[in-house]
Amino acid sequence: MTDTLREVERKYVLPDSPGGAAGGPPAALPDLTGVPGVAEARAGGTVTLDAVYHDTADLRLAADQVTLRRREGGHDAGWHLKFPVAPGVRDELHAPLSAELPDELAALVRSRTRGAGLAPVVRLVTSRTVTRLLGKGGRPLVDLAVDDVRAERLGDRLTVTSWTEAEAELAPGADPDVLRRVDKRLRRAGLVGAPSPSKLARALAETGPPAPPREDSPPPRTAGDHLLAHLREQVEAIRALDPAVRRGLPDSVHRLRVAARRLRSVLRTYGSLLDRDATRPVEAELRHLGAALAADRDTEVLTGHLRERIAALPAPLLLGPVEARLRLWSAARGAHARDLSLATLDGDRHLALLEALAALLADLPLRGAAAKKPRKPLAKALAKEYRRLAGRVDHALALPPGDERDLALHAARKAAKRVRYAAQAAAPGIGRPAARFAQRVKKVQRLLGEHQDAVVARAALRELAVQAHAAGEPSFTWGLLYAGEDARARACERELPRVWRTVAKRGAPAG
Repeated sequence: MTDTLREVERKYVLPDSPGGAAGGPPAALPDLTGVPGVAEARAGGTVTLDAVYHDTADLRLAADQVTLRRREGGHDAGWHLKFPVAPGVRDELHAPLSAELPDELAALVRSRTRGAGLAPVVRLVTSRTVTRLLGKGGRPLVDLAVDDVRAERLGDRLTVTSWTEAEAELAPGADPDVLRRVDKRLRRAGLVGAPSPSKLARALAETGPPAPPREDSPPPRTAGDHLLAHLREQVEAIRALDPAVRRGLPDSVHRLRVAARRLRSVLRTYGSLLDRDATRPVEAELRHLGAALAADRDTEVLTGHLRERIAALPAPLLLGPVEARLRLWSAARGAHARDLSLATLDGDRHLALLEALAALLADLPLRGAAAKKPRKPLAKALAKEYRRLAGRVDHALALPPGDERDLALHAARKAAKRVRYAAQAAAPGIGRPAARFAQRVKKVQRLLGEHQDAVVARAALRELAVQAHAAGEPSFTWGLLYAGEDARARACERELPRVWRTVAKRGAPAG
């Protein structure tokens, strides 16, 4: 079992120094009791921390600023895994000290390692002198540490370096403004922000070779450049959201599915610029990933919607154990969906997809038209996708209300989503017309999405009514809710012609 802590800290460069006198802050640091909100600076003593950092041979974790270590010493000895959240902010997961890496942590780095083995790469032995800044009543605010660090690069040849640095870390639950005020006081005293985001990054840089830098591509000039930039952004999102889904973070499943859909949209829409023989298998695997995650996300959204509908009903219309029935139904669906999501992420097929995406970015299979200036080839491909959307909308509107129209509107929704994502990908190359076009299509997509949500809710409410009836419970409330969802679907159908005209009137941006 792992524990998670949100780590908010600032790191500073310090000259080598032995530290200060006992009972007070180290000599290299200024007196911080004058900082607003700080009532006391209490010495916390000195502790030795012995940490071994693990990574792949080509430092894939470090390249993504992810750190995995086994540390002895201190109050939190054990395995630590840190994910970047924002500059100076990381999520730190703890697992108990053990000889082998816990399976749960190994799964969380799988999207970065992509099956490559993990091994010790750096050992850091740190002598840490701590001063705790306290507020009124002894409430912890900031832990201030001076670290004397000895770093050993492990492997065939041992390389050693050492330095001294300071670190100010916000205490759990403390006001972030306190850390900003402490930071300001330290900088005024001459401390300089550390150039490396972590001790590991500095150790790797000074013992060589460092982690491979993130690619800073030149500004995109061709259509192919724009496609590559967009694809890289979505692949990075998939890698980062894989562990977020495993951790059950809010909205992570939805965001991972969106990244997969955006990738699929670009690969399909801009097939005239890409070798489809190379990209079609990747597109198929992205579709499989999205479908496997759909049940988890759909159950979450649908349950939330039905709870809101039930809460809005007057008490006299709530007949039977309605809320309890919904909880049972949702728990059964949710557990199965969650298991399916995790099994998908743990499977060999997902690992192969991650490898295929890495290979795609390393050598994007561009066709000749991709070397042209972006506006014309991107607009031409986008216009073709728009015509497909127009055909689906027209077909759906021509059908009478019923199941066949519902299916046609769902197909139009998927086409609208694909056009919107493709337009957003093209916007940096085409300019404002593509961005505005994406906004117009988004309105159609939202309306069609609301219609599909109502269709799905109707099916779920019928299922709940059947279960309630079989258990001897009243089904009146479920029927009432069903009628409401049916009315919502029909209202969307009546609204669609007007919303669609705002898109059809201008069409896709010209090349």
